[in-house]
Amino acid sequence: MITFIVSILLLIVGYLVYGKITEKIFGIDDKRETPAITMQDGVDYVPLKPWRIFLIQFLNIAGLGPIFGAIMGAKFGTSSFLWIVFGSIFAGGVHDYFAGMISLRMNGASMPEIHGKYLGNGMKQVMRVFMVFLMVLVGVVFVVGPAGLLANMTPDILNTTFWIIIIFAYYLLATLLPIDKLIGKIYPIFGFCLIFMAISILFALFYYHPPLPEIWDGLANKHPQAATTPIFPMMFISIACGAVSGFHATQSPLMARTMTNERQGRPIFYGAMILEGIIALIWAAAASYFFFDTPEGGEVFQTGTNAAVVVDAITKNWLGMFGAILAVLGVIFAPITSGDTALRSARLIVADFLHFDQKPIYKRLIIAVPIFLLTFLILLYSLKDANGFDLIWRYFAWANQVLAMVTLWAISVFLRKKKKPYIISLTPAIFMTMVCTTFILIVQKEGFGLAAPVAYSISTTLTVALTALFFIKTKETINS
Repeated sequence: MITFIVSILLLIVGYLVYGKITEKIFGIDDKRETPAITMQDGVDYVPLKPWRIFLIQFLNIAGLGPIFGAIMGAKFGTSSFLWIVFGSIFAGGVHDYFAGMISLRMNGASMPEIHGKYLGNGMKQVMRVFMVFLMVLVGVVFVVGPAGLLANMTPDILNTTFWIIIIFAYYLLATLLPIDKLIGKIYPIFGFCLIFMAISILFALFYYHPPLPEIWDGLANKHPQAATTPIFPMMFISIACGAVSGFHATQSPLMARTMTNERQGRPIFYGAMILEGIIALIWAAAASYFFFDTPEGGEVFQTGTNAAVVVDAITKNWLGMFGAILAVLGVIFAPITSGDTALRSARLIVADFLHFDQKPIYKRLIIAVPIFLLTFLILLYSLKDANGFDLIWRYFAWANQVLAMVTLWAISVFLRKKKKPYIISLTPAIFMTMVCTTFILIVQKEGFGLAAPVAYSISTTLTVALTALFFIKTKETINS
């Protein structure tokens, strides 16, 4: 348990030290008026209390990510602890903070507008389509599970289809209503629930004191399909929200439109990422014990059953009926709250692209209805095909990390143009480029299925080329 305790302490120190360094590099101005004040419209630009913004941001970026991702990542062994810690501090925290603060400085602009400003108009157009589609995928992947669970808990007449319709109705309300009317009121409650759930598991870890993997036991790949599932790049795609996730950047502009002071950025953006890392670490530790030291865990480990089974088993074994209730609440409500803000983000991205005023509700409907129709059609496909949902989930996971990669490159250009220490974002940008390109080249079903040496060689060449292009293009801009 020593490695686990030290890992938590490192995350806290990371916020206090590296978070402060990140803030200093950006250069906050607490006298500068924020868009929540200068552009207040009562819909998206609405001043909120800092603690409320923090909890909304935390729940937006978390959902089930730091639970499910960490559980599946724990299959790789102790190396998952290292990625959660160093990924959160040096990649995820930097990614989330700069994405949010650049958006704040650009009047709450959506990420494609930021990508366009720093990576060119072509990239802006690509990312507009890419991000809307990614947000639609989030809406799809985070509705099926909760609907199925609710159907199992209710009479047969209230089947999965019924609950999908109910959840979609809620999605529409959350997408259309002013942010302080629904999201601003219920999200802090769900945020507390998610934190309380993790604290309960943390207490159980110390109470039962199970044997947990230690760093000195080695970093060998413990995955049951280790031969075809190498730690690099597979683990870095599996553990996204607990380390670095492109989805976070889509949520940061929502909060940038509600902040009243730039000083709030470090706790809201960097701090929420670190808290998510702590929660991911707690679940990874619990899953490590469950997978490697219990007969039930070994069974699940070998068969690759959904992470929801692991959540259910851990909470029931350690927390009894109380734990079971917590698990159900978490597995149902956490993904729903990620899905609704994803579709809200999609509406705002399209609105920014069309320069469409979002104050009148009919204009929000004009954008939201086509987005919901597309989401529903993809959902129908995922339900019709036996492997449809799994395929969509895997593409979502990869696309999520591609978005993080692109955002980190945009942040690096921003910093170099400002003549600031761009190494803080360039290093994770290069690393995530290697991860994303290697994954799509090496993976069998979703990608090209190339042999590992070939995939590593091509991804290395592409990463070096992109890095060289970064220096050439930004040097031209600086000198012009």
